[in-house]
Amino acid sequence: MLAFPSTYSVGITSLGFQVVWATLARRSDVDVRRLFTDQGDPPHGGQRGRGPDLDLFGLSLSWELDGPVLLDLLEQQRIPLWASERGDHDPIVFGGGPVLTANPEPLAPFFDAVLLGDGELLLPAFIDALQACRSAPRAERLRQLAQVPGVYVPSLYAPRYGGDGQLLAVEPIDAGIPETVAKQTWRGNTLSHSTVITPEAAWPSIHMVEVVRSCPELCRFCLASYLTLPFRTPSLDDGLIPAVEAGLGATQRLGLLGASVTQHPQFSDLLQWLDHDRFEGTRVSVSSVRAATVTPELGRILAKRGSKSLTIAIESGSERLRQVVNKKLAGEEIFAAARYAKEGGLSGLKLYGMVGLPSETEADVEATAELLLALKKATPGLRLSLGVSTFVPKAHTPFQWQGVRPEAEKRLKLLAKRLKPKGVELRPESYGWSVIQALLSRSDRRLAPVIAAARGRHDSLGGWKQAYRQSEALPALPSWEAVVHATWGAQQVLPWEHLQGPLPATTLRQHHDQALG
Repeated sequence: MLAFPSTYSVGITSLGFQVVWATLARRSDVDVRRLFTDQGDPPHGGQRGRGPDLDLFGLSLSWELDGPVLLDLLEQQRIPLWASERGDHDPIVFGGGPVLTANPEPLAPFFDAVLLGDGELLLPAFIDALQACRSAPRAERLRQLAQVPGVYVPSLYAPRYGGDGQLLAVEPIDAGIPETVAKQTWRGNTLSHSTVITPEAAWPSIHMVEVVRSCPELCRFCLASYLTLPFRTPSLDDGLIPAVEAGLGATQRLGLLGASVTQHPQFSDLLQWLDHDRFEGTRVSVSSVRAATVTPELGRILAKRGSKSLTIAIESGSERLRQVVNKKLAGEEIFAAARYAKEGGLSGLKLYGMVGLPSETEADVEATAELLLALKKATPGLRLSLGVSTFVPKAHTPFQWQGVRPEAEKRLKLLAKRLKPKGVELRPESYGWSVIQALLSRSDRRLAPVIAAARGRHDSLGGWKQAYRQSEALPALPSWEAVVHATWGAQQVLPWEHLQGPLPATTLRQHHDQALG
């Protein structure tokens, strides 16, 4: 059974979930069912609840705040919540996705196995290994899975703490287990595209095509860039065009996805191809694009193909702060992107920014407000909106040592005060949700009992804080402040240090020091 921690309309819009489901469904030795929070595929025999032949229970996790939903889904299927309580006849519970690849430790006691990295090679290898030892006792199956590159079996690793509660290491329990587990990277010429097109999706009847994977910009906070390195692009003729053609027989809505789609080296050629008369009536939308790559041609073709707006990430209106985070973007390029969007026939420009970035001052936030007001004046008639979130430290990025800054909450309100009266739409992300995200992205296994205690009240910051206070009697649970807000030193052992990302911690620290030194 493959589960998604949200409703069907949200889950079926996840390209990653679709690809994992299709990979399993194509195998003759796997019978896969899907499960969402509001519905599921019919189980064997038409009976509700867990069937006797449920060997695997998988979860795709894209957002930290969805983690606690895992426990509800396990309970619904009558699977013991804690991996240590499962026996030979219980399913192997596995998970994957960017959240678990970055730092699985807070949820590790609930999983039997975690798949670190891209699923194209990792998932088939995982299933093959499991099939080879399917009749063995559970403990033996887990030991065999731990030998598969990229498969992390948390029960075979034990955290070691100092007398002061500081994490000293996470180590294999015996010599037969690899000391570290490395994230697996797919390097094939093709990336992914939709395998399911449905009007019930959150983006109805859309065919999604992954144009690029990772991002060459390497903004210091960005999980989508650092965790997914190297930057990969499929070829136009052998990868992108066949992927687009695969869906256009079923729908006329096309979504081009990626952290920075316009940086595909053949993106202009793809645009020219989509400009042909045969695509008349096809609606094309793109995810966030790098502002410096916006051209009049991009605006014109997207407007011609039904797009209303363009999305760019600016992070901050302060040029100093953009340099700190390695955002290679000049102010004039932002103004040019707005101008080209309007000239091309688009009616709106969506910008994304952050508050609470390391070294940020109130003057930097004022600079963001001033930039938006100047853009509004320079491009009258172009609808502007600013989506703004609070900086959250992410594992395997240079800013993983930095904490959430409490003054970010006040700075979100400052932007609202400056922009809303001037007619600029502001879409702030809740500061409270950002704090909970940081708790889940930065913790070690000691957070698992807190996650269990927060069930039923995990939809509010107050509920999480209450669950944390109730759990502080547990052995050596660090303070809330130390996990969420503190800046960690270079010598501090990170909860995910035994899990290898694309770049070693020494390189990430160099990038950190270059940014803030």
